[in-house]
Amino acid sequence: MSLETTILTIYIVSLSILFIFGSHGFIMIYHYFKTYNKRTEDLKEEDFILKEYPVVTIQIPLFNEKYVTKRLIDAVCRMDYEKDKLEIQVLDDSTDDSIALTKKIVEDKLAEGYDIKYIHRVNREGFKAGALKEGLEVCRGEYVAIFDADFIPRKKFLKRTLPYFYKYEKLGLVQTRWEHLNRDYSMITKTQAIALDGHFVIEQAVRNRANFFINFNGTGGIWKKECILDAGNWEADTLTEDLDLSYRAQMKGWLFKYLVNFTSPAELPADISALKSQQFRWTKGAIETAKKIYPKVLKSDQPMRIKLQAFIHLWSNLAYPFIMIAALLNFPILLIKLTGNYETEFKFMSIFIFAFVSSFLFYMYSQKDVYIDWQERIIFFPVFMAGSMGLAVNNTKAVFEGLLNKKSEFVRTPKYKIVSKDDSWEDKQYIAKKLPWTTYVEAIMAIYCFCGVVAAIATAQIAAIPFQMMFFMGFAFTSFLTIQQVTKANRAAKKRLKLKTA
Repeated sequence: MSLETTILTIYIVSLSILFIFGSHGFIMIYHYFKTYNKRTEDLKEEDFILKEYPVVTIQIPLFNEKYVTKRLIDAVCRMDYEKDKLEIQVLDDSTDDSIALTKKIVEDKLAEGYDIKYIHRVNREGFKAGALKEGLEVCRGEYVAIFDADFIPRKKFLKRTLPYFYKYEKLGLVQTRWEHLNRDYSMITKTQAIALDGHFVIEQAVRNRANFFINFNGTGGIWKKECILDAGNWEADTLTEDLDLSYRAQMKGWLFKYLVNFTSPAELPADISALKSQQFRWTKGAIETAKKIYPKVLKSDQPMRIKLQAFIHLWSNLAYPFIMIAALLNFPILLIKLTGNYETEFKFMSIFIFAFVSSFLFYMYSQKDVYIDWQERIIFFPVFMAGSMGLAVNNTKAVFEGLLNKKSEFVRTPKYKIVSKDDSWEDKQYIAKKLPWTTYVEAIMAIYCFCGVVAAIATAQIAAIPFQMMFFMGFAFTSFLTIQQVTKANRAAKKRLKLKTA
């Protein structure tokens, strides 16, 4: 086999795998329309009024969250619920000066008559899963709601979610849709919002309506305590403890309810390093969970339709290494095409454009479903696609670490209370001040893909230009923003040090 044939074969195999994952959007859109009439189904008005409200525990897991803790605790305390039936657990694993601030907030709420408990751990054993598990051992609630530090739960959250547990037997979780407080803050937040809306508006809602497995999203949901314990409790052997517990619970026969029409507002990461760390944890954790859980799914008596959907759900992040392969081979493929020796193969590859169409429809309907101005939002789809390609280095590293069982700590996504355009993250304490080695790889890939753009233009291969351009823009975008952010963070740190020593 010649070198050209080898490269072409690897390229086609990579695109075929991306085609399988990418074309899943067609399946989701099919089920979206098939189950569309269920979209507005809900409880009757009288069902939302309970004769007696149960004791509920709200868990707030924290780790060095000095900027947003008060905002969250204030929102939780504003909830429309009887004080004597509401327990609040502040599960603080912090190691910085936020400890004193959080203690003061809790003391103030205690003085106001709230049943709020401050639980501080010094070892971070099990990270978030460990904190939730320890809190669960001493909580008094029959139901347990969880909110991460970047959320602002609505006043009606409990009265809007609890009635479902009384209506549906064996219901273990009610998950609400994430809403974005700072969607329009920057290009980074706008593209993140498109990505998350695809998951929350289409994927979660459609999977739930079609009776496939869905997952707890780590926050913005409420569990029946019995369900957590019956499923084996929180486990810390993956970085996505929420996905892990979700599958274990559903395989035990527990049902989940997803509310697409009730939201929990949250803050999107406003800086590129925070986004990368979040994406890395989600990607690696999903691979770890897939390795742990999917063999059990295959051995279970679940219908084949659920097993197939679970495969896509759990293993979809395998796409990232193949995105990298495609990025690396795009340039030589341009040169191979010039030889004119593989016309049949190149004609066959035109089918792969349908994966792009599938993705576009998937995200378009996620915008159209809930936003009046969806046309203005979906125009950022090409930027979102480029950004996804730009994250391929970061997320490919995560995939391989997950596959190779390389353990790492739970790196939380820092939050800075960034809501309006007047807010700034540049002078905040938790901003990354070191460049990871992956940034250099991203910069090299940007230069390499730019050469591909030039080659495509020079050889008049018009069809190749848009994809070469998206790869170039994606890698250039992520590397440039990371370098810019670290530079600004170091400059701000030096300025603070000068003011201190002055």
